[in-house]
This record gives sequence, C-alpha cells and structure tokens, in this order.
Amino acid sequence: MLIREATAEDWPAIWPFFHDIVAAGETFTYPEDLSREQAQDWWLLAEPNRTVVAVDDTGSVLGTAKMNRNHMGNGSHIASASYMVDPEHSGRGVGRALCEYTVEWARAQGYRAMQFNAVVETNFHAVGLYRSLGFDIIGTLPEGFNHPAKGYVGLHIMHKAL
Repeated sequence: MLIREATAEDWPAIWPFFHDIVAAGETFTYPEDLSREQAQDWWLLAEPNRTVVAVDDTGSVLGTAKMNRNHMGNGSHIASASYMVDPEHSGRGVGRALCEYTVEWARAQGYRAMQFNAVVETNFHAVGLYRSLGFDIIGTLPEGFNHPAKGYVGLHIMHKAL
C-alpha cells in the first residue's frame, strides 16, 4: 500500500465510498445530502493542510485522509484529521496506515498534539483504532450525534500529545 498526495483526479474514485459513508449517517457529522462538489471542496484541502489517498499496487484507491489544523490563531498548534476507507477494503489495515501517516505528518509539521472533535461513540472500530495508537477520550458530548439506528449517542473528543 502506498499513501500519496490526493489530487482532483482521485475524486471520482473517492466520491462513491465517501458518498455512501456520509449518506449512511453513522460516523460523520456532515450533511447526509452533501453534493459531490461540496464534498470535494470539503475533503480535498489546500496547503498547508493535506489530503492523501492510500492506493494498492494497481493504483486503486483504498481509502483517504485529510489533515489540517484544528483551530486558527492561538489554537493553531493542534492538528486534526479525518479518515474514510472504502468498505470493500476494510479490515486490511488501511485505516491504521492512514492514521499513522497523519500522526507522523502532524509531528513533522510541528504540531504539539492531535485532536479529533467528533468521534461517534458507537463507531467502535475507529475508537479502538485511535486508542491503540495512543489517543485518549478527553470528553464526550452526551447525545451529540443522532445515529440513524441507535438514536442519540455521544460524540467523543479524542486527543494525542505529539
């Protein structure tokens, strides 16, 4: 697996699984009816932020991550990131590789920590992955997310010092 900078040419491969994940309404706080153009603008970030794709040896996109500063101004020393793995490629270490990549990117860019603002508490795979990579749950917004099947569930704030 190779992780490389994402380009606009990757968007046609990202969009189908991005759309399915967002439309399912189970893990992201994005509007479920987000248009293809809006989604591309939100996901493919300009420098100094970064968006990457994980590809296999045939060049097929397996997943993607975006990384950015979490806040502006005096809070700009904390990074954040978001991840999407094509469900057809789940369970192959793509999410872990992307997460490890973003942590190293943030460290190399001089960020002091990473913070995830809205990890849905019922997203057990993500919570487990982040914890295994040294992230801690530093707070939970009770009923901060309206899950389509489980109703109102918490949103974790997760943090890792770099």
